[in-house]
Amino acid sequence: MTSPSTSNNHRCLNLISKCKTLENLKQIHGQFLTIGLSHHTFPLSKLLLLSSTVCLPYALSIFRRISNPSVFLYNTLISSIVSNHQSTQTHLAFSLYAQISRPNEFTYPSLFKASGFHPRWHRHGRALHAHVLKFLEPVNHDRFVQAALVGFYANCGKLRVARSLFDRITEPDLATWNSLLAAYARSSEGEGEIDLGLHEEGLRLFVNMRMSSCVRPNEVSLVALMKSCAGIGDLCGGVWAHVYLLKTNLSLNQFVGTSLIDLYSKCGCLSFARQVFDEMHHRDTLCYNAMIRGLALHGFGLEAIGFYKNLISQGLAPDEATFLVTISACSHSGLVDEGLQIFNSMKAVYNIEAKVEHYGCLVDLLGRSGWLEEAEECIKKMPMKPNAMLWRSFLGSAQIHNDLVRGEIALKNLLGLEIENSGKYVLLSNIYAGTNRWDDVEKTRELMKDHRVNKSPGISTGN
Repeated sequence: MTSPSTSNNHRCLNLISKCKTLENLKQIHGQFLTIGLSHHTFPLSKLLLLSSTVCLPYALSIFRRISNPSVFLYNTLISSIVSNHQSTQTHLAFSLYAQISRPNEFTYPSLFKASGFHPRWHRHGRALHAHVLKFLEPVNHDRFVQAALVGFYANCGKLRVARSLFDRITEPDLATWNSLLAAYARSSEGEGEIDLGLHEEGLRLFVNMRMSSCVRPNEVSLVALMKSCAGIGDLCGGVWAHVYLLKTNLSLNQFVGTSLIDLYSKCGCLSFARQVFDEMHHRDTLCYNAMIRGLALHGFGLEAIGFYKNLISQGLAPDEATFLVTISACSHSGLVDEGLQIFNSMKAVYNIEAKVEHYGCLVDLLGRSGWLEEAEECIKKMPMKPNAMLWRSFLGSAQIHNDLVRGEIALKNLLGLEIENSGKYVLLSNIYAGTNRWDDVEKTRELMKDHRVNKSPGISTGN
């Protein structure tokens, strides 16, 4: 076939970059068919990239009409699907991969990225790793595939494996360094037991990054480091990261600023958090959320509401997290009327549907303040099933106010959700003890024995 003229080629490629709608896409596709560009790999790859962004079903219809597509076209479509649709179309990316007779080193990075989106795809990522070892020459995957493997295992929480693979890369690029740093940061953010050794490893990794001749830490690197320090309350490490930011003239953007505010708040340095907030040139909703969360953490409810109002007055839109941290601030400060007003504005003013976490904060707000009847009514009217955290909060409030009836209601519901947790039995037992119902205290202990629940040992500060 005669090659299309250069002018027509350039005209169509220019049109591709300007296409925004499905109607435009169909017109450009028609031009491709008219002048024969649909038989040429490079222009066709551009069309596939665009169409998978604008309308994925249309992109697939184009791809299916290609006779014997090259691995380059497969890679193009897979990469675009993973980048633009993330976890929603992971199955499609793997379906396309299964059709490739000879995958190359450019096929796997996108698939490893897709495998890390959700736990149900992790086993596919491990299977891909086996494919790499079996089918690719080591020289072909030193840089491309191994970097993707580091990202995959880091996203899966397999830090030891990720670090082992990272150490085999001769010159890791900036994205690979940051991927591993972010994984160390996530290990410090969990609610369970935190491995301080992993945090120390993350700090040493950042130091090694600074000493590397190939890359320099950027804002993304610092955000990961600050999150790691915030997760375990490492103020010294956080201040060191802040000083590095100032010395290297990196940008105090929204992400860095928000991470610093969160760090100083969790370490008890609210004045430093406020200073960072004031120094930021551009503040978004996430930045305000971090400041409100910090104030809530330390019981400054009125100040938190002030920031919430300021957010709105600046023309920013509150999101789900904004309402969660603001209602929590009201809860910790006993501001019932203010919290109720803010909760009710979610749907009425901002058309945001409250989730179980928001209802949990509201129940905690009402319960802490002694409004147990209203808290119980709130639970009954919830559009979703209350979770264990909400019932534990209600049980705690019942203990504070010695409300036996509602304490028993909370325990009954908790039993259906988490039998093995001893905390709820102890709370109810304390309610009974507070009202001298010693027979019920004994019955509660017997109930624990029946369910084979062991009470965690207490800690005494006496000599």
